[in-house]
Amino acid sequence: MKLIIGNKNYSSWSLRGWLAAKQSGLHFEEITVPLMGEHWEAQKQGEEFQPSSGKVPILWDGDNVIWDSLAIMEYLADKVGRDRFWPKDEAARGMARALVAEMHSSYGALRSEMPMNVRTRVPLENLSEQAKSEIVRILQLWAEARARHGSAGPFLFGTFGAADIFYAPIVSRFTTYGIGVPGFAQSYMQAIWEHDWMAEWIAAAGDEEWVIEQFETA
Repeated sequence: MKLIIGNKNYSSWSLRGWLAAKQSGLHFEEITVPLMGEHWEAQKQGEEFQPSSGKVPILWDGDNVIWDSLAIMEYLADKVGRDRFWPKDEAARGMARALVAEMHSSYGALRSEMPMNVRTRVPLENLSEQAKSEIVRILQLWAEARARHGSAGPFLFGTFGAADIFYAPIVSRFTTYGIGVPGFAQSYMQAIWEHDWMAEWIAAAGDEEWVIEQFETA
């Protein structure tokens, strides 16, 4: 298998696809392409990118091609067993799926006003009311998951899984922009940030030389 991802410093969807591949336990070749760089427009027209119309992440498993981070995670879950990604308990599994679906389809203001930038620390002063509302919503979801199903460990549903994969970029955003969160959320964010795979991603993001100016000045 090979997983094509974008800049680790900026690409939140690539982080989700990469964490899903790590969670699968399967060996995969990692190919990083610099988004919006000098050769990006030409590169994304290549055969490897055609099925996704130039979007990352994109997973090739032999002749099988899967794009979109949620589809990649579900494909990998089918290959290795769904319990590796989703809680075994029916109620927890249902809630985890709802959290993942909401993250996948929502939070447009937050994404726009708080682009992922792993290396940067820049407190925001002028968030829109919509973005503030989305932050509150996420914290409410985290609180519900932890209270109902998080007793077995430090992650949303106890052990690291699909929901944590999808909210990991939110942890990065909250860290970058100095978003104040309650104690339980601080503990959860620390658990994500110190996870071995996240530490690997963060270190690689710090070593990247590419800079996308529009994400540095947002």
